[in-house]
Order: sequence, then structure tokens, then C-alpha cells
Amino acid sequence: MVSKDQGIGGAILAVCVIVAVGFVLLVGIPKQLFGWDPTTVRLDAVLILVSIAFIAILAIGAWIGWTMATTPPPKPIEEITTEIEEKKEEPKAEEPTKQTEMPATEDKTAPKKKK
Repeated sequence: MVSKDQGIGGAILAVCVIVAVGFVLLVGIPKQLFGWDPTTVRLDAVLILVSIAFIAILAIGAWIGWTMATTPPPKPIEEITTEIEEKKEEPKAEEPTKQTEMPATEDKTAPKKKK
């Protein structure tokens, strides 16, 4: 079974290959395929391709500009360092420690006292 992302990737690949083959055929042999004037067809094909590329570059620039214009500015570094220092200074809540009492035994390493 193909995942959704793999299906979209395959569709994009297929469209790109079809457009590339069509462009090569249109620019390479327009008279044999359609009976069109090769010079006019080649100029039109290049004009269309360059126009699409130019519009795509402008669209990317517009998207970057939109993102920069709508993103809130970051906090000043001084404010961030102050917050970090305040968190360090806050006393931590004392957690009760669980101590298990061990039975009182004599320390075998300590010297024995004489009575």
C-alpha cells in the first residue's frame, strides 16, 4: 500500500516528466508534430518557461516577505536572561526524603572498645 505522501510524490514526478518531454518535443520538432513555424514556437515556449520561472521566484519572495511581516518579533535577550536567572533563584520545594532506617549494627571496621 502506498502512503499519501508517496502517492503525491509519484504524481509530482509523473507531471514533471510529462511536462519535460512535452517541452523537448515542442521546442525540438514543432513542425513535424503540429505543422507550426519552429522559430515562433521555440520563442513562445522559452517565453512561457521563463515567465513561469520568474513568477515562481517572485512567489517565493512574496511568501518570505509575508512570513517575516506576520511573525512576531522575538523577546529581547535581556528579558530571556532575566527569566532564566529568576528561575534559578526560586527555591525548590523541599521534597520529603524517604529514608529507611537500618537496624543499628556495630561497625565492623571501627576499632573495638575495651570495657
